[in-house]
Amino acid sequence: MRVTIELIAEITDEEALKAAALDQVRDDAYLEDAERAEAIEAIGIDPSGSLAHFIDPVALLGSVPGVELAAATWESARTDYDPDEETWEEHDLA
Repeated sequence: MRVTIELIAEITDEEALKAAALDQVRDDAYLEDAERAEAIEAIGIDPSGSLAHFIDPVALLGSVPGVELAAATWESARTDYDPDEETWEEHDLA
């Protein structure tokens, strides 16, 4: 089963997000050195690179009875969100 979720997040403190993401990457015992370096570079380039480190599909589905996470992919990208724009879905995000 494929489950698609779209989230729009407003970054209110880019420096706090960046610092938290760097801490998480530095403390991740499972990252190889090359992966760690790539992650640190992504965090420095764009806040969406920082936010991606807090997406955890296992936390979302890990405790659901009868479900095993088979695979997960996700991406984060900067976007200009305008709730009044007609092309955006009509969801109340407030």
